[in-house]
Amino acid sequence: MPDENQKQDDVKVNRRNIMVVLINKSDRLFAGNQPAEVGMLRQAVKEFILNPSNDPNKPEKETKDIGAGLGEYAVSKGVISLQNDRGTSYNAYIQVQNELVAAFNELRNDFSMAKFGKLYINLDDEQQEAVRKAIPQNISEAEPKDVGAKK
Repeated sequence: MPDENQKQDDVKVNRRNIMVVLINKSDRLFAGNQPAEVGMLRQAVKEFILNPSNDPNKPEKETKDIGAGLGEYAVSKGVISLQNDRGTSYNAYIQVQNELVAAFNELRNDFSMAKFGKLYINLDDEQQEAVRKAIPQNISEAEPKDVGAKK
């Protein structure tokens, strides 16, 4: 589930900042227009969001003050756009959704361990807020449509 504190704004997003994750009517998964397996999705999302090599085809970063005494941090502008076909099975949808959320949970835990020496769940409210600012869970979900014929 999305973070309840996260704003639901409609914002113009640069194409490089969007990773489209598509599940077609045959439950085939595509991540960034490439065929993918559910087991590969978590790592692909983490790599996309972090963009450690500053790849110009991956998300931009914006320096923000994230608080909790951490000061300025380069925050990814990456957004995961989940799209599925009306014929997508519920099981495939849930598996993909779980992997997307797990990727952000792992990124937040990694950041928490690096900055505070403990897992996100064990942080105080101020620290958790800083982690959410540093690693925003930007998952956009489109209305299901008939996309199965395209792939």
